[in-house]
Amino acid sequence: MKEKKKRILLSKLGLDGHDRGIINVARVLRDAGFEVIYLGRRQFPEQIIPAAIQEDVDLVGISSLSDAHMVLVPKLIKGLREKGSDVPVILGGFIQPEDISYLKGEAGVAEVFGVGTSLSDIVKYVKEKFPK
Repeated sequence: MKEKKKRILLSKLGLDGHDRGIINVARVLRDAGFEVIYLGRRQFPEQIIPAAIQEDVDLVGISSLSDAHMVLVPKLIKGLREKGSDVPVILGGFIQPEDISYLKGEAGVAEVFGVGTSLSDIVKYVKEKFPK
């Protein structure tokens, strides 16, 4: 019997339309054996939350290059928890270093990947946290 692939939902958050990075992340995670669901650009928590629950994903990955992550990511995580989902959320993109402690602490982000993080480091993290 074939084992079910781990499912990862990826999305751009807020009005930011720059999606080259997250598309590359989606490609390398797919190539690493994960099932990737990409919601696309200009998504908000109200769209991501039901998609994550409906798709029964193991991980949500958010990309933010517009500083909206300080408001929208905590809203996303709170909404997921209120719906009974404990799916981890990771964040990547242009994240100010001074934002990371809040995001990984009070906001509940599992991991933050800043600009310049290698694709192999992201794949390594996901493989370690979500082995097949």
